[in-house]
Amino acid sequence: MSADEDPDIARAADLLGRAERVTVLTGAGVSTDSGIPDFRGPQGVWTRNPAAERLSTLQAYVEDPEVRREAWRQRAVHPIWDARPGAAHAALVDLERSGRLVALLTQNIDELHQAAGSSPDLVVELHGTMHHTQCLSCGARAPMGEALARVAAGEDDPPCPRCGGVLKSATISFGQALDAGVLMRARRAPVDADVLLAAGTSLGVHPAAGVVDLAAAAGAAVVIVNAEPTPYDDVATVVLRGGVSGILPRLVRDLTG
Repeated sequence: MSADEDPDIARAADLLGRAERVTVLTGAGVSTDSGIPDFRGPQGVWTRNPAAERLSTLQAYVEDPEVRREAWRQRAVHPIWDARPGAAHAALVDLERSGRLVALLTQNIDELHQAAGSSPDLVVELHGTMHHTQCLSCGARAPMGEALARVAAGEDDPPCPRCGGVLKSATISFGQALDAGVLMRARRAPVDADVLLAAGTSLGVHPAAGVVDLAAAAGAAVVIVNAEPTPYDDVATVVLRGGVSGILPRLVRDLTG
């Protein structure tokens, strides 16, 4: 079905086509077709195993060595290491090439946007990245591969090689504050946009979801593309229900011609 055969898709595509400045917010739904499961969807990691959420809670991670050991076991076999960008990632690269994209805010920690070709200068990783580690004591960062090599060699809870502190992925856990600079960029981008496109996100986690409020308050059109309903559907100018890998390419295909 072409965009002009679906009035909602045609309307959303028209909004993007007329916009000079577009901010995008992406969530786990953008990467599910790349083999990375989401967290809260019907087949999400936490939906199927609520206890897994404890691995992403900072206090439990710091206080319980067994939580850290299990987290390292899970990191070693995470599907992120074999994942490749999909159609949704490619569509956002096309949006950038059209000259309209001013910021790509992502809740994802997989770096698939960059792997697809999105400019690292435009990507704002709200929840960090799994591709690096960070020490909770001294703040030292290093490639995740270095820590996983230590795990493979027999260290089940590798400490920071610099100071001996607790080492974790450079991601934001529950109970952990977002980076101040990242948060500032995330709050500025939707205010400066003509259109906010939220794709593949449940919009249930703050402060990330709050960018919709900021965009709407600033007068931007809001387009939500998601498989499930979100708390912000009534704020949106257009809501497109379905898989983002099928919808996003249809929204941007006429922008770069």
